Amino acid sequence: MNSDIIRGQWLQLKGTIRERFNKLTDDDLGALEGHREYLVGKLQERYGIAKEHAEKQVESFEKSLR
Repeated sequence: MNSDIIRGQWLQLKGTIRERFNKLTDDDLGALEGHREYLVGKLQERYGIAKEHAEKQVESFEKSLR
């Protein structure tokens, strides 16, 4: 799933993202607005993980949406 699709289906995806990454706040989700790199950064911050691990988490999430 690419960034354009994520932005286009953002309202639907917010709930799914919230379930998958429950440490993200409503403010985090509001600021994300479908931007993948911001999501990676927020996962690093909230979960205390390396960028590579956060990117793999996002990739896994994207694959689950296909």
